[in-house]
Amino acid sequence: MTPQEAVATLEAAHESRPGSRQPMIINLGPQHPSTHGVLRLITELDGEVIRDIHPVIGYLHTGIEKQCENKMYWQAITLVTRMDYLASFFNIHAYTAAVERLLELEIPERAEYIRVIMSELNRIASHLVWLGTSGLELGALTVMFYTYREREKALDLCEMISGERMNYRYFQVGGCSDDMPPGFEQRLRAFIDEMPARIDEYEGLLTENPIWVDRTKNVGVLPAEQLIDLGVTGPALRAAGVDLDLRKTTPYSGYEHFDFNVPLGTRGDAYDRYTVRIREMRESVRIIGQALDGMPEGGHIADDRKVVLPPRGELATSMEALIHHFKLVTEGFRVPEGEAYYSVESPRGELGCYVVADGSPKPRRVHMRDPSFVNLQALRPMARGSYLADLITMIGSLDNVMGGVDR
Repeated sequence: MTPQEAVATLEAAHESRPGSRQPMIINLGPQHPSTHGVLRLITELDGEVIRDIHPVIGYLHTGIEKQCENKMYWQAITLVTRMDYLASFFNIHAYTAAVERLLELEIPERAEYIRVIMSELNRIASHLVWLGTSGLELGALTVMFYTYREREKALDLCEMISGERMNYRYFQVGGCSDDMPPGFEQRLRAFIDEMPARIDEYEGLLTENPIWVDRTKNVGVLPAEQLIDLGVTGPALRAAGVDLDLRKTTPYSGYEHFDFNVPLGTRGDAYDRYTVRIREMRESVRIIGQALDGMPEGGHIADDRKVVLPPRGELATSMEALIHHFKLVTEGFRVPEGEAYYSVESPRGELGCYVVADGSPKPRRVHMRDPSFVNLQALRPMARGSYLADLITMIGSLDNVMGGVDR
């Protein structure tokens, strides 16, 4: 809805009810720093109270899903990493696993464990960005310096294993592009040994801080039934007491082998969303430790030369390997006709990928279920009747990433 359309709607309502009080309309965004990306909120106000809001999205739309249809399956991985740019490992995990399901390709257990490790490290890094920026928006500047200190270490580890600090192309169809490099395990163990004390520091700054508590408790409350009706998942739903986590309910990539808890809230307000994410970081640390301790032997990628590139060392000695490499890079691999959906538990909730194959080297259709897009629907009912100052808290507590919303 444009501002003109909003004004026209309000004027029509005013004419139908002569004497009624007209609200003031203001624009929040699309470039406002508290809108977490490029999001515009046409906001109707009665004094300081929000009568209604009208989210306007699409400013970051790049047609990623459509572009995937013009790329070979292995090329599309580069595109999907860029949707939720704070959770790239989850984007490519859902996409590659959906393609693997169509191919009926068996993934080595070691590759699955490495995927779990990198996903949980990505979850910690994403939650740290959320915590730092949410604190900043409410005037708690120090917590941002604290959280970005650990986030940099997490990104260093991601760079060490994948060569990139963002938009990782590390997960491939069939497994991972390479094994853990020398020294990676030691640095990762040092990181997870350090994190519990660091999380204690974040809690020391915020958990009992009276300003933080006043600004987040009983703010942005929606009952669990309404959240479920809207399709909300992830920490925003679990904060309302709903025990739904895909890693537990429909385990994938070997999550059933790990001992961890699913943190839940009780009130479903912004404070509960904070505590759920804080506790989730502690559980991610536990999962990474268990995955390192139980890391299976074997390869980091499947040994199917029709789908997976041969080891680089064979290219100089094997003509057959050279031919496979050339054909895979130039022609791609063909996926049997069919359709598949695969979902993972991202930092913001259920992130799913739906792929339709027509037997060619390119997908006929790729569609993502991004939790940021679905969860954003909760903002409007959450905001009605609330104070404008609390709108910032609500947006932050939902942790939407606009790259995932618009795609």
